[in-house]
Amino acid sequence: MTVSRRVPIVVVDVAVAALIAVAVLLAGLLRFPFEQGVVRLLDVVLVLGTCAALAFRRRFPVPVALVTLVGCAVYYPLSSLDGPLMLAFAVALCTVAAEGRTAVAVLLAVVAMLLVGYGEVASGVRHLDDTSLYLFAGWLVAAVAIGGLVHNRRAYLREADERMRAVEREKEEEARSRASEERLRIARELHDVLGHHISLINVQAGAALHRLDADPEQAGPALTSIKQASKDALRDLRATLGVLRQVDEAAPTAPAPGLDRLDDLVAQARTAGLAVHVEVDGEVRPLPPEVGLAGYRIVQEALTNVTRHTDARTACVRISYSDRDVRVRIDDDGTAVPEQDYERGNGIRGMDERARALGGEFAADALPAGGFQVRARLPWRGAR
Repeated sequence: MTVSRRVPIVVVDVAVAALIAVAVLLAGLLRFPFEQGVVRLLDVVLVLGTCAALAFRRRFPVPVALVTLVGCAVYYPLSSLDGPLMLAFAVALCTVAAEGRTAVAVLLAVVAMLLVGYGEVASGVRHLDDTSLYLFAGWLVAAVAIGGLVHNRRAYLREADERMRAVEREKEEEARSRASEERLRIARELHDVLGHHISLINVQAGAALHRLDADPEQAGPALTSIKQASKDALRDLRATLGVLRQVDEAAPTAPAPGLDRLDDLVAQARTAGLAVHVEVDGEVRPLPPEVGLAGYRIVQEALTNVTRHTDARTACVRISYSDRDVRVRIDDDGTAVPEQDYERGNGIRGMDERARALGGEFAADALPAGGFQVRARLPWRGAR
């Protein structure tokens, strides 16, 4: 609890103590027979001392209740001022119950009733009639009941506050999870977009350097391929960043690539010296954008891995359409890099994440007869 919140509570407690003290003194003075003399100092000290303890009732609820009970037990038999000092004990009793010490509050109320009964019997004089005794007992019961209600309300507010904090924590965790997933998605997109084209540029640049020494006139096609690959890389990068930034929703952005642009991938792979064959099974149909993009990126990454990591000369891309999913398979005839080397990179991991994000399946294995195979099943009906 901060100082700014603690000071008003102290001020309230001091004000309550002062108000009760003034009320007791005024009530006692109004009923005091002045013909008997002046008010004794002991009477005022008992009232002020008992009420002053109320200023500490929140910090020490049980001791303050005991002090006010003892003060009342001394005040009523000895004081000539007949003021309602029992108000101080009632407030202290209510505070004990409000702090969750209900059993202690009930015990103190019972002790107070026993003390009043003992005083009535021991004095031999009836100070309180039956109605007053019932009212006094009702006051004590009301004080304990009100304190219990205050305690329950505080507990409810604390529980509600904890629930709100828990909801806020869940929202923060969900936001962090979404941000992490978005970062992974961005990383996959940039890896697939840049990795493919840069790999082609690297292959063609090596070919161009080799041809410059052997046959300079044959370096032109390789340089042309480098130019086209860099142009495609910039185009895809702009499209990806345009989707990710979403600065102006009204601004048109290039559509995400899909399997309908498979010919572009095949043409790029062929310029790198890889003979690619395409086979399509089933009825070609329009796919949801996320499914088409996943299929495109998987084929793109698979062909990039063939040109970068193997000595394959040919590759076969097979696309199979069905009523529920589309299956993508890429085979090559090269000497595959061991599977564990693939797992250390981002390519295989990214393809697997794309397929599983759609509820599909992915596998990448070396073939027994040589070469490497990439397989993915992408559900498209449930993705809509």
